[in-house]
Amino acid sequence: MLNFNFTDFPTLHTDRLTLKKILKKDYNFIHKLHSDPVTNAFVGRDNATTLKQAVKYIERINGMVKNNECLYWVITLSNNDTVIGSVCCWNFDHESDMVEIGYEMLPEFQGKGYMKEALQAVLTFTFNNLKAAVITAFPSSDNSSSVAILKKLNFVFENQTYNNKHVNIENIVTYTLRP
Repeated sequence: MLNFNFTDFPTLHTDRLTLKKILKKDYNFIHKLHSDPVTNAFVGRDNATTLKQAVKYIERINGMVKNNECLYWVITLSNNDTVIGSVCCWNFDHESDMVEIGYEMLPEFQGKGYMKEALQAVLTFTFNNLKAAVITAFPSSDNSSSVAILKKLNFVFENQTYNNKHVNIENIVTYTLRP
């Protein structure tokens, strides 16, 4: 049985990173992340974004966290608090104890192992604290970097859609991880 209450938002720490709750002051990061055409193509998002839309996005995410509908961490470098990416747990399937993860990173921080490090912390938290039986991820098969990270973390390709609610993502595939 999935177990959570997000009133005390969990901050996670790794050797190089701190994963913490998104704040309104992070709107420049969200604007930059949501303006990247390559990332947007892989997640099925429009390229048009404004600072006002970024603030609204943060408000929507924090509302979902307040309603126990998701956890959304911004990934920061521990040594200088620079926001470099995000990881979320959402799309909770209480009947199957299934949780979906999603993740994004600014292009200039990719290829340095940060996302793998952040995901390892979130996966551990999700299995140990949320009591998930299955974690799903739905990347585009065209996003070779995303697929490679999932494989490094022992996710397995499955020919099922599970709790996939995504639209506008080309060549979407399913990967799962069990404890």
